[in-house]
Amino acid sequence: MNISNIKDCFGCGVCATVCARHIINIKLNTDGFYEPLITDAAKCTDCGLCTKVCSYSHEGLALTDSDINSYAAWSNDARVRRKCSSGGVGFEIGRTLISKGYKVCGVRYNPDTNRAEHYIAATVEELIPSIGSKYIQSYTVDGFKAINRKEKYLVTGTPCQIDSFRRYIRKFRCEDNFVLMDFFCHGVPSMLLWRKYVAEVEKKIGKITYASWRNKFTGWHDSWAMSMDGEKTGKKVDWHDSYNMLIREKKGFYNSRLSQGDPFYRLFLSDACLGKACYDKCKFKYDRSSADIRIGDLWGKTYKDNEDGVSATIAFTSKGDEVLHQSNCILVKHPFEIVTEGQMKICPSISSTYTKIKKVLAEKNSSINNVVQILNKSQLKLKIINRLKHPAKTICNIVKKL
Repeated sequence: MNISNIKDCFGCGVCATVCARHIINIKLNTDGFYEPLITDAAKCTDCGLCTKVCSYSHEGLALTDSDINSYAAWSNDARVRRKCSSGGVGFEIGRTLISKGYKVCGVRYNPDTNRAEHYIAATVEELIPSIGSKYIQSYTVDGFKAINRKEKYLVTGTPCQIDSFRRYIRKFRCEDNFVLMDFFCHGVPSMLLWRKYVAEVEKKIGKITYASWRNKFTGWHDSWAMSMDGEKTGKKVDWHDSYNMLIREKKGFYNSRLSQGDPFYRLFLSDACLGKACYDKCKFKYDRSSADIRIGDLWGKTYKDNEDGVSATIAFTSKGDEVLHQSNCILVKHPFEIVTEGQMKICPSISSTYTKIKKVLAEKNSSINNVVQILNKSQLKLKIINRLKHPAKTICNIVKKL
């Protein structure tokens, strides 16, 4: 028994990590999502470990007994809070655990491969590239394989990656060595979308040397912004100076916001090109997690006037709660419903444009603009239909504009 028949899965890479025969590779499929591939079936011993650690192959969660505590949280360090996507809690947890002898398996963007990758950080300086959200699927295998199960680690990732990873460390009876942290996940877009977006940006700034998915130059609530440096725009970014992103704003570099119609964010957040498993197999929304800690943005009414950033922070285990209270963060306890306001409770629905966009993304000579055109036509059609359904409201809106 092995994962040879698994297709369109979560792409977590834990099967490749656990395989003692080293015959499982994680590759992008034709739709631009990671999935396993057995390279030499003759070497398989049918040990079944790859399926036992596979979250996709199990209906339930790896963590079955939760002890939930929910907080609004943010870093006590203003520099960290300014640089991070929301309140800086993830970085502070990593910094605290490193000071206690842990290493961190986090995610950084690799401009050489144009992908997000898991890696090991043993110092706070090495942790800095993990700051900020990366809204693309991460390649986990090299980072996960570099973990020594006898040492202590904080491991971060998507909920599906963390669920599989908990199954992995439980199989080897070393859960006590690990703190696991996931986040409120919207889903992952196709890497084909990301590559076409990068290709368009590089026409303007040259080969990308740095990428950031969020910044608070105009406030936390307008922080959905792609910021990139390229070879044409200046010196390569020094990660040790990455606290000082506000200074870098003075240099010429690509900056495109969702509020200004950024094509990557429009397509990603419209659910037009997520992984198949994100639509029909995700079991990790809202209050369902196998992590010790879950983080995200605390949207909603309670902190609607805050522009510095607030993290929605959930401890699912007593270990997670203890780590939170040891970190350099302000914790304000709230009911779970307050902390999770604005977070997805169910899986996204497949967009009406999904099939068309999937086809165009797979075309070698298509561009990000071709994909956006499909989305524009679909949204215009829905807008017209909605106006026809509510003629009185439409007339009132027209009169107001006169």
